[in-house]
Amino acid sequence: MPSAKRWPVAILGATGAVGQTFIRLLADHPWFEVVELAASERSAGKRYDDAARWLEGTMPPAVAGMTVLPVDPSRVTAPIIFSALDSTVAGDVEQRFAMAGRFVLSNAKNFRMDADVPLVIPEVNAGHLGLIERQRSGRGWKGAIVTNANCAATVAAVALAPLHERFGIETLFITTMQAVSGAGYPGVASLDILGNVIPYIADEEPKLEREMLKLLGRYENGEVHNAGMRVSSHTNRVAVEHGHTVCLTASFSERPTVRQALDALRTWKGDEATWSLPSRPEHPLLVTDAADRPQPRRDVNAGNGMTVTVGRVREDTVLHLRMVALGHNTVRGAAGGSVLNAELLAATGRLAPA
Repeated sequence: MPSAKRWPVAILGATGAVGQTFIRLLADHPWFEVVELAASERSAGKRYDDAARWLEGTMPPAVAGMTVLPVDPSRVTAPIIFSALDSTVAGDVEQRFAMAGRFVLSNAKNFRMDADVPLVIPEVNAGHLGLIERQRSGRGWKGAIVTNANCAATVAAVALAPLHERFGIETLFITTMQAVSGAGYPGVASLDILGNVIPYIADEEPKLEREMLKLLGRYENGEVHNAGMRVSSHTNRVAVEHGHTVCLTASFSERPTVRQALDALRTWKGDEATWSLPSRPEHPLLVTDAADRPQPRRDVNAGNGMTVTVGRVREDTVLHLRMVALGHNTVRGAAGGSVLNAELLAATGRLAPA
């Protein structure tokens, strides 16, 4: 477990929306202290409060006067790196930090499906961190890359994990209604999204379908065996600020009743290794009985944005069950997920003493 001293951490892509969420979540963190901020050449060398257009609430005073560093492992020295970099640049940069011996907590898609890279939601598949040893030996570096999942896949996987563990999912249909904040800042043009639904998000459906198999897969003998289910998805961008709503329809190898499904969802606590982590909510998964919930406006901030809310669990007329899940895309589905991953690394003794 962590010592009284906090681990120094750095944030890459610190001026963007996810980078700012990292700063907010880490501002008073009991285990981690933000000591370095890094961003593009356009921002490097400036005071953080001059470089960043702060988007929500008040900028934490501790970071306002920090000088933004270039995204370079020779300049950024913290041992733990939270990366909010876009996938267009994340691949090369994150790899260089891992080669320099750092733990990189990545939000980007670049390494998620690599066979030696953990794709982790701690409550769902904490054991997948075992891939770190394989990654280090195979790539010859002392650091490591640990990724979190696509934001919609995160919501779906948390909602489905209890059912897959108990009944075994065979077929899964996913339809998403994804918030505009998932596109970053400034995101989708207002004239495109206001009063509208956009039934296409580039590359989102293949990512969602692939990642679900790895997330719900089984770690054994140094590798992850993907879940054997079939997955099909539709993804849509909707005029909601925060919160991805996911409609799920599934069949199972052992068909549950609605009562059995609700019992599995309500009693699920997630992996025991996560129970004392500071960012883990009291209820990673919360079931609502309200006929018209979950809703982004009313439920997105459950558990400080780390709880996935599930409702409308009912029999399906074609498959077995259907339900609706909601989660905060920039907290649970992005920065908060990475912070929880780092806490899991600390709690399982994988980080050097602070």
